[in-house]
Amino acid sequence: MARRAEEEPVSRPSYGTGGAWARELLDQLRPAGRDLNRLVAWLARSTGSAVRLQDARGHLLAEAGERPALDPAVVADVAAGRVSAAALEDGTRHVRLVGIRHPGPDPAASAVLAVVRPEPFDRQTTDILGHTAGVLELLLRERELAHAGNRLRRATADLRLAILQLLMVEDIVSARRVAAGLWPGLLENDTARVYVIEGTAAERDRLADECGAATSGGALVVRCPAMDEHVIVLGPATEVEERLRSLVAVRPGTYLGGSPRQRLALTATAYGQAVTALAVARFSPERTAVYAERTRPARLMDPAALHAWSAAVLRPLDTLPYHVRAELLATTRLGLEFTAVSTAKVLGVSRNTVRARMDRVAALMGADFSALAVRAAAHIALNTEAAHGPYDTEGNASATPTGFADLLGGDALRSWAEGLLGRLDADGRDLRGTLRAWLGADANAGPAATARGVHAQTVREHVRAAEPVLERRLLAGGTDLYEVVLAHLVTGELPVPALGMANRDQADAAVHR
Repeated sequence: MARRAEEEPVSRPSYGTGGAWARELLDQLRPAGRDLNRLVAWLARSTGSAVRLQDARGHLLAEAGERPALDPAVVADVAAGRVSAAALEDGTRHVRLVGIRHPGPDPAASAVLAVVRPEPFDRQTTDILGHTAGVLELLLRERELAHAGNRLRRATADLRLAILQLLMVEDIVSARRVAAGLWPGLLENDTARVYVIEGTAAERDRLADECGAATSGGALVVRCPAMDEHVIVLGPATEVEERLRSLVAVRPGTYLGGSPRQRLALTATAYGQAVTALAVARFSPERTAVYAERTRPARLMDPAALHAWSAAVLRPLDTLPYHVRAELLATTRLGLEFTAVSTAKVLGVSRNTVRARMDRVAALMGADFSALAVRAAAHIALNTEAAHGPYDTEGNASATPTGFADLLGGDALRSWAEGLLGRLDADGRDLRGTLRAWLGADANAGPAATARGVHAQTVREHVRAAEPVLERRLLAGGTDLYEVVLAHLVTGELPVPALGMANRDQADAAVHR
């Protein structure tokens, strides 16, 4: 041993008293120094040893020096708590094994500390080892608590998302039942507003935490599953909006879009309105906007006739169980507003599930959702029922309900349509003609370009130019696009469709494209 020590001298500090090494050990507990690898390396230097720290299953946590060969049977006894510590000697090595215990009554160890050195363990080295084991226990407990906290935060975030998804498919009873345990009273009101806050993907977790703190638990805060930059907030209380506005005001590059107050059953509709308002907020000096209830064409139709027509269109779905019917309709309403991928992420289902549900609705309605005008008509029927509830589901309506073409024949609706499309007449590029061709080609630039004798890029540029004139988003699809389609149907520039399958070819194309 003496010859080996001369050949391979061990460089380690020499401690005259226990004060020096004790101070160094305490330094390992400072916030900046709490690191298993750092502590194990210090132990190896202080004792002139090779050190290995592994968990009870044998996985390496930290080590310093040459990896020691250990007796598996002894290690297993220490890990199981059958012995708290063990000392071994084989003539050339002196080994100490110490079990780092879990807090609580369980005798099993959470980790095993192995220290191997060529010299016997003197009193000081034994003291260093014992106190270091105590510090390791604290660090491992802190690490486990941190992991448990992260798991709890992830579980809570998943629970919030599940509640939002239940609201999206109109399962209000289940959403309230899930929310009652952690957020009692959150959904006790029948109405709420939905807000979407946009920041950066890198800062979203912090933004979500700040939203939760700002609303003091009075709102449902969800990291949007479809957009990495978005945080969704559902708040029943009026002061939620004020607090979110204050939060956005002190965070440059952050935007807020909100919906008007809606019934909880219309959470999906409110979400779409908040997204629309968010687009306006990006150009607002305050970086906030609330969805503006401008004149909607459906409001210019005869209410009784509109309800009766909507009921007739959706009557084939009335034979389905209530929860199935609500799930299909809620998915279809979202699918008509957003892409298949976005809809699937928001609802927590696969893209194929979204398409399958929409295909089933289309088949029951006798509709061809690949046609833009048909989607616009279906959009009116679905949102009429969402806003006013099922109409005459017992099937007692007239055998010859009002047709869709009859709904479009009112003077007020015609005046609205002509006024809207007339805004385009002043542009010398004939934006109105390009837009009509584009809509007639189901919003596909290629066929529209062929019909107009121009390049497809020109069609897209004309459509973009029409957006600020009409004050509606067209290329993004959804409600704004359907309103412009409806205006063309009213003026006779597009043929009125008859409700009688969705495009599966493009993975991230709009469901309605």
